[in-house]
Amino acid sequence: MFEALLLNKSDTGFSAAVVSLDEAQLPAGDVLVQVDYSSLNYKDALAITNKSAVVRSWPMVAGIDGAGTVIESSHPRWKAGDKFIHNGWGLGETRWGLMAERARLQGDWLVRLPAAFSARQAMAIGTAGYTAMLCVLALEKHGVMPTDGEVLVTGATGGVGSVAVALLGRLGYSVVAATGRASEEAYLRQLGAGAVMDRAELAAPGKPLQKERWAAVVDAVGSHTLANACAQTRYGGVVAACGLAQGADFPATVLPFILRDITLAGIDSVMAPLARRQQAWDRLAASLDPAKLEAIMEEVPLARAAEKADELMAGKIRGRVVVKI
Repeated sequence: MFEALLLNKSDTGFSAAVVSLDEAQLPAGDVLVQVDYSSLNYKDALAITNKSAVVRSWPMVAGIDGAGTVIESSHPRWKAGDKFIHNGWGLGETRWGLMAERARLQGDWLVRLPAAFSARQAMAIGTAGYTAMLCVLALEKHGVMPTDGEVLVTGATGGVGSVAVALLGRLGYSVVAATGRASEEAYLRQLGAGAVMDRAELAAPGKPLQKERWAAVVDAVGSHTLANACAQTRYGGVVAACGLAQGADFPATVLPFILRDITLAGIDSVMAPLARRQQAWDRLAASLDPAKLEAIMEEVPLARAAEKADELMAGKIRGRVVVKI
């Protein structure tokens, strides 16, 4: 038997509770793992609070992220005792996830835990931080250099934003962090922001083409924020879009693209190929200061994950929530 945060929905209603399950109930897979830590992402919070149709199969064990140790494996790349990280691949949506003491997974989905990180630190990064690294890689791919000018990070006190600020700051970029929480300015500057701006400056409808400011943007917000960020990006700049905290709409025009040659780079973390995942985690190990993770993370036991999901949806969470299994 093992403990897991189980989500259930039926004619009688919705529930999210820590329960005991039998290993025989686990889905098929070629790697059985012990999960030491998971983490709470925006998608997890949507599922755990039943605020969106994230879960497509019931009952569902929550948790898109996990890190721990392989117990047994028939996969050629993995053996008992190996340390792993898992992000995405539909866990917590269509397949039982990792807010559980045990999980059965596909070996092709797993990334090796870099020696630079403990399982706890890896989950302080989690899908949010791994997504932030994919955004940074996109900026680099399009040739954005630290000397090119300011880089805007929206949703900066969230999981993606916090890690993006820390990464870009350490890599030498001039980071402007947009947030609706003025009280967190010291936190953002500690992570690596050179300046902090009110998210309200970006959140309302704006002109289709605005004063050029940003050499690049990391956006986890979407909607008018993304549209305004594009309208303010300098000639030849790049905008990495990875989230929809404000909304999934994109109320923009083609003008920034055809008059300023900007690039809108879409960032997907859920189904990204294994090679790109490993590259992102290797770069995180090389480029992220592990000491910053303590400022970014809050650790809670599995029994408090549902409570923290409510807080995340209410906008009360800063940085990352690590779930000790």
